[in-house]
Amino acid sequence: MGQQPFFQFEADFVESLRCIPMQVRLKLDTCGVKLKLEQWHRLSAGDRQHLIDRPCATSQEAAAYRDFLRDRVWATTGQHPADLPVDPAPPWADASAIPQSVGDRAQELQHPITLAQWQQLSPSQRFALIKLSRSSHEHRNFFPAMQEFELT
Repeated sequence: MGQQPFFQFEADFVESLRCIPMQVRLKLDTCGVKLKLEQWHRLSAGDRQHLIDRPCATSQEAAAYRDFLRDRVWATTGQHPADLPVDPAPPWADASAIPQSVGDRAQELQHPITLAQWQQLSPSQRFALIKLSRSSHEHRNFFPAMQEFELT
C-alpha cells in the first residue's frame, strides 16, 4: 500500500475526489470499514487527503486508520460507518489463483488473463481488478485497468 495513490483509470474523478479511490477502498477493506459515498463526500478535502496518504499496511496502522476514519465520519455525519469483516486471506493477496469474477470478465472482453500475468500484478492491482469485475460494480473501468496493468 505504499504505492502511488491513484491508478490512471481513475483519472476522470481523481482531481475532485468525487469517488473513493481504489487505494482508499483497499485500506477500507484492510481496516474493516464500509464507507458510503455520501459519507466520503461529507468529509473535508483535508480528511480525504489524509485517508489517501495515511498508511494502513500493518495491524497497528489499520487500527489507527479505522479509528481516524470512524472519528471523522462521526464528526461530519453524526453516524459511524458500518463495519466490514476483515478477510485474513484476501483474494488480492493470493497470486496463485485468478478469482472467477476477474477471469470471467476478462474472457468476456476477449482478453483472458494468464496465471503468469496475475502473478506479476501487485496486490493493489489485483484488488482493483477484483473490485471492478464484481457484478455489483459498473464495469466501465475494467478494460482501462487491464490496459494500464499491461494485460492486453
